[in-house]
Amino acid sequence: MTTHRTAAEGGGSGEPLVVLDHVDKWYGDLHVLQDIELTVHRGEVVVVIGPSGSGKSTLCRAINRLEPIDQGTITLDGEPLPAEGKELAALRAEVGMVFQSFNLFAHKTILENVMLGPVKVRGIKKDAAEKRARELLDRVGVGHQAAKYPAQLSGGQQQRVAIARALAMEPKVMLFDEPTSALDPEMISEVLDVMVDLAERGMTMVVVTHEMGFARTAGDRVVFMADGAIVEEATPEQFFTNPQSDRAKDFLGKILQH
Repeated sequence: MTTHRTAAEGGGSGEPLVVLDHVDKWYGDLHVLQDIELTVHRGEVVVVIGPSGSGKSTLCRAINRLEPIDQGTITLDGEPLPAEGKELAALRAEVGMVFQSFNLFAHKTILENVMLGPVKVRGIKKDAAEKRARELLDRVGVGHQAAKYPAQLSGGQQQRVAIARALAMEPKVMLFDEPTSALDPEMISEVLDVMVDLAERGMTMVVVTHEMGFARTAGDRVVFMADGAIVEEATPEQFFTNPQSDRAKDFLGKILQH
């Protein structure tokens, strides 16, 4: 793990890239996102934490419209999120997403998984897509596994392939929804190391995670959610050493004792 970045190193000093403005979402009577206002700047790493059921994953999934919202607006690079159709597909190409489960195509090799989006969605020629895919697989440490199928890899390796696959689309922002929660403990650090490397290279990231070490070292800002609302936002240093809200103090008290 590396130390925290300064703004000059890409710590969120850029212009607004993702803007959520008065966003609300209900599941029936359950108000899962409550008047969310959040701006993620270009090059910033925003880590979203909070207790289970606080709306973190819903927030993350709303940013690429996997979850439709009921009120408010979300813009990406100044453009409102399209509702459906080709425009939505184009938007999703700009927003990389890494889930809890790796969602790789089981019947395709690792290399084919990473090449698929650039060829099918971006229209990149196969030779160029393969070259880029191999570079990315090397970068995440699984280049030697390119010819294998997902089931032949460990969970940590599959998740690193999923990150490479998202990066192959050259997205403007990467969303991570609990990317390590399905992994065995010894595999977590290998995925977090790849994510720290991405952060240091200036990738704009929104990361929903339980990994407080990652939040502390790689995050530019911590967003603490509870009951569908953003309760507190601060730098990692401020949040972990001097949380302002009772909810955050209670949450940190519970998790940092273990």
